[in-house]
Amino acid sequence: MAGHSKWANIKHKKAAQDARRGKVFTRLIKEITVAAKLGGAAPDMNPRLRLGIEKAYEANMPKDNIERAIKRGSGELEGVDYEEIRYEGYGVGGAAVMVDCMTDNRTRTVADVRHAFAKYGGNLGTDGSVAFLFRHCGQLVFAPGVSEDRLMESAIEAGADDVVMNDDGSAEVITAPGDFPAVKAALEKAGFMAELAEVTMKAATENVLAGEDSVRMQKLLDALEGLDDVQAVYTTAVVAD
Repeated sequence: MAGHSKWANIKHKKAAQDARRGKVFTRLIKEITVAAKLGGAAPDMNPRLRLGIEKAYEANMPKDNIERAIKRGSGELEGVDYEEIRYEGYGVGGAAVMVDCMTDNRTRTVADVRHAFAKYGGNLGTDGSVAFLFRHCGQLVFAPGVSEDRLMESAIEAGADDVVMNDDGSAEVITAPGDFPAVKAALEKAGFMAELAEVTMKAATENVLAGEDSVRMQKLLDALEGLDDVQAVYTTAVVAD
């Protein structure tokens, strides 16, 4: 999209994730626990669990921590019973926001999320109020300068749904959620290492914000992402350079 840099926003997202590195283990343990609870303890039969384990190893989580999380999810060990909740709302400039949480206390979580929205100029909405603006998919983002022809060929051969070249030279490979691990592995084998790779809720439309609006929106996103019960935050907002 002209007028802003997709790559700048990707770099900001990565920087924010790095800044919250202390919370990464907690979020990964929750994800692995819930994945094992819902789909079983065998990674080969549970794509969500397999992806969670892969991310845990990428974050240098000890193997013992991963195995304990799987055992808690499968019921072999006692542990906290987490439930998944998604909250939807609007931020600054009408930008849509979805907040995925895992919690053992729904009352606490909704109060924290509602407070963050209210404090930074947003509004917590009802279920389904913004979900239609997002697509559940796998997303791999590559730095500017990647070979468009080679990436396109490799991605299509690997089974990707789409390859998007952005104005700033960065590229995105989009996959079905279930195809994400295989496509990622195939692209890595072909020599393409993504700067950001995840199963996500990708915005189908974008709200480009600038000036004070972009500052206020970023404060809202930071506040939501800083909550202990929040696993991921998705938004249609794009902060202009």
